[in-house]
This record gives sequence, C-alpha cells and structure tokens, in this order.
Amino acid sequence: MSPPAPLLVVGDGLLDHDLSGRAERLAPDAPVPVLKGLRRTVRPGGAALAACLAAEDGREVTFVTALGDDETSRTLRRLLADRVRLVELPLSGALSSKTRLMARDRPLLRLDEGDGRAGDATQEAAEAIAAARAVLVADYGRGTADAVRDALARAARRVPVVWDPHPNGQPPVPGVKLATPAAAEARAFAGALAEETGTRARQRPSRAASGDETAAGGSRVQLAQAAADARTLLSAWQAASVAVTMGERGALLTHGEAPMLVPAPWSAQGDACGAGDRFAASAAGLLADEALPEDAVQGAVHAATQFVEDGGAHGFTAHFESASAPKDDGGESAAELAARVRAAGGTVVAAGGCFDLLHAGHVALLQAARRAGDCLIVCLNSDASVRRRKGEERPIVPAADRVRVLQALGCVDAVTVFEEDTPEQVLRELRPHIWVKGGDYALTRMPEAEALEGWGGQVMLLPYLDGRSSTKLAERAAGRLGDPHGDPLPGATADRVV
Repeated sequence: MSPPAPLLVVGDGLLDHDLSGRAERLAPDAPVPVLKGLRRTVRPGGAALAACLAAEDGREVTFVTALGDDETSRTLRRLLADRVRLVELPLSGALSSKTRLMARDRPLLRLDEGDGRAGDATQEAAEAIAAARAVLVADYGRGTADAVRDALARAARRVPVVWDPHPNGQPPVPGVKLATPAAAEARAFAGALAEETGTRARQRPSRAASGDETAAGGSRVQLAQAAADARTLLSAWQAASVAVTMGERGALLTHGEAPMLVPAPWSAQGDACGAGDRFAASAAGLLADEALPEDAVQGAVHAATQFVEDGGAHGFTAHFESASAPKDDGGESAAELAARVRAAGGTVVAAGGCFDLLHAGHVALLQAARRAGDCLIVCLNSDASVRRRKGEERPIVPAADRVRVLQALGCVDAVTVFEEDTPEQVLRELRPHIWVKGGDYALTRMPEAEALEGWGGQVMLLPYLDGRSSTKLAERAAGRLGDPHGDPLPGATADRVV
C-alpha cells in the first residue's frame, strides 16, 4: 500500500490555551462560576491545528503561515517542530491566541488576544504552492490566504484545492475542488451575496429559528436551507463542489444537482472545538490520495465524528504538552519532572511495566494515560527485574533500547528504570497522583496500592487491547521459523529470533 500523499496547508496559525477546572459554586460578589484546580494546556490552533491533524494521518505536511518574533509565535514554532515543514510569511503585530475557560471540559468563556496579520508573500511560499500536489486552505481571516491568493488560483487549475473559508476572509479562488463552510457560515456567505445582487426579497425565508417547528420539521428546513446556500455558493465561487458541515447531522455535499447528505455515523458526545479543521484536513488528504469527492466527504465526516468523541482539540492537547516549553538541555530527570509539575499544581501520571516488545496495546494504554494528567512518567523494569519475572530468555530487548523507544513516543514525558521486582520504591520517589495499569488488573490488589494511598494517590485502570502481548508476539515470531507444521526449529527461542 502506497504512503499517504503529501499535503500543503495554507492559512493562519493560532495558539490555543485551555484553563480547565472544577466549577462547584458561584462567586459571592457576582452570579458567575468559580473555577478551582486549574490545569493549563496549550496547543496549535487555527490552520496550525489543521496542519498537525494532517500530519497525524501520516502525511508529509508543508505549512505556509505568518509568524513573527513575539513569544506566542515562538511557542507555536516549538509546538510545530518536527511535525510539519514551516514556510513563514512575515507577521505584523502579535500572533493571535485564544484562551478558553473550561469546567469539566465544557467551555464557559473565551478570551482572544493578538491582532497580527500576514504580510506580503515570499518567493519560498510561491514555490511551495507551485510544487504542491494538493492544497488545503484553512482561512482564519488574518491575511495568509490573501497574501498568496494569486499562487492559490494557479494551483486550483492543476491540483485538488480544499478551501475552508472564514467570514472575515475572501471567498475561495475559482476552481477549488471542494469548499467546506459550516452551515452558519454558508448562510452568512449566501445572504451577503443575495444582498449584493438584490435577491434577498425573492428568497424563501428560513423558519428554522422561529420556534414553531417540530424537531423533524426544523431539521428538514435546515437541510433545505443548507442545500439552497450550497447551490448559491457553488455558482458564485465557481467551485467544483461544496460541502456544508452541520455538526452532528454530518455534511451536505452538492455538485449542482441533487445534494448528497452524509450523516454522522453516530452522535458524538464531546468537545466540538477543532472538528471543522479535522473535517477539512481529512477531506483534503483523501482528495490528495485521489478519492472521489463523495468518498472524501464520507471519510471526513467519520474522522470529525471520531475527533469529537475523543475530546476534540482539547483531547488532542496531549500530543503537544511536552513541547510547550523549551527543552532542558541538562536532561531533566523523572523525579525533577514530577516535582516541577506537582509544584505548578499539575497532575503527575505514572505507568509501569516491562514494555519488552512495544505493541499497539502498550501505545493505546500510554496515550490514554497521558490524557489523564499533565505529564506521563513510565517506570520500566530493568533487565534483571524482567528476567526474575519472565525467565532467563527475557527481556528480548535490553533496557537501553526499551527506554529509547518509549522516549520516542509523543505521549511519554520521561522514563525511569527500576531494579526491584515491584515499582513501590520508585513510586515513593515520584509520588504520582495517578498510577495507571491495564484493565486486566481489575480483580488484583496491587502491592503498590498501599504506597499510593499514603500520599493521596490512586490507581486508575484503563482498557487494554485484547490479544496484544509481548509474550504472544515473541511466540508467534519464533513459530514462524518452525517446520511446515508450525513447530519451532530446535533451539529457536524468541530472543534468538529477534
């Protein structure tokens, strides 16, 4: 199977912050909630989020955006390092950032700062667009798409271009393969076009917000309005197709004839922030892979639904938290990391095991563990400890290599090796708030549980993927070198096979 096609993303990068806490009472001086136990997170936002989501799909991503010398721009550069290739335009002013105040992962208030705008196009940006095999324009109305508009118009004549428009930006260039406005944006764009041409009086007004519709009737009216708006924009924008996204209802795709409704595969319960970027990035990537627009929209609806189910942009934050501050060149130890996070009021999460042959079950467990707090420390059994637990033929992979592989995972912030049979001693040094184990320990009283209770920590069980284990992988690997009946060759053990 060929690798995913590369993608060029053009648009305005932002920096997003979440301040999440508990809201258990109202303030005495005003009827507003009081947030306690705040956890601060930071991640790429706007077009930068779309670029990172495309990179998460395994694509080689080039990101054309405007950045400056302000601290917000520097932070975004660090977050994007080693994920995308940056092609920078000059930025006048400070990069825009958004801060959401959250209670139980639900937004209460948003603060916007920074009014920087993109400057003129550069030769490097023009060359990147000219060389692109597919383009996603994630326009957030801060000038990047405007600065390179001529180059994008030329690109739309030769390669698939997906344009995710913004009310404060310009319309898509003629000839885009797919435009992806949200329903409210499509209504605003179509309404503005009607005002320009003087046809508003002849349009049938929408009754969706009148309050006298049944739920089913209101849904029908909204679908009809979305279809009418999509037809208007298809003609005005000279686009090949328009997909109006409608949240949990899915998306409505039109090429000019009867529209196609692509419903969401299920009703996702989660934070919808970033779902539009997930939709656009998925659709652009699939079109880059030469999918038909119908297939691209279906895949994008499914990806956006799963994204919301996984917590939206807030749930995606764990991929970036370890990069949000400059690395300590002195090599911060696991204990120092735990102390620093604890002092800042954060949550320290630890997980332990042999991790001899790293497999999908391990990765899923560690990713889920990282989302439970502000840092993840892996407590790794030493080679001698593994031998005592698993036998003389284990570990297959020595501790130094196991540490290196774990440290390469974006969800792991630090790894510490312990020599004892149980991790009690290292846990007393780290004093994590949460100790993560796989769900197969559900009926077992772990010896380290008592130590955790001593400082108010707790054991948390997470689901474990069935059928994945280092032992089974080693046995299968050894078996494949056996005779035609499946018996291993004489003397073929797992460690020799590997």
